[in-house]
Amino acid sequence: MSINSSAATTAGGAPAPPAATTSDRSFVATWMFSWLLGFLGVDRFYLGKVGTGVLKLLTLGGLGIWWLIDLILTLAGVQHDKEGRLLPDFEQHKMIAWIITAAGFGLWILTAAISRVFMYVPDQVWPMMPWWRG
Repeated sequence: MSINSSAATTAGGAPAPPAATTSDRSFVATWMFSWLLGFLGVDRFYLGKVGTGVLKLLTLGGLGIWWLIDLILTLAGVQHDKEGRLLPDFEQHKMIAWIITAAGFGLWILTAAISRVFMYVPDQVWPMMPWWRG
């Protein structure tokens, strides 16, 4: 007489299939969609969240706030798909995603600062091309 000590069995005695706890969506794709096209809601559409994707599209990423929040949620590894499952390859790619995102923001701040400086430089000091003056 054998006693089946396995708790994860079906009525017929066959082992139950493991519950899917991770999504079939990619962290890298979600991060890139969120970073580059998040203001259009593409990351939400990719995760299967069509309703909030449409809202994000119509509000242009909540005027940038929703876009930034979704980017942070994705980079923190807490972004879920429609079924509430986590993205599977987060641990493998999180460091490079953070580095690229930080470099992108840094480059954005640097170019904004440089363009502000050149707006206030007189033409006698640094002559600009005619198309630059506007």
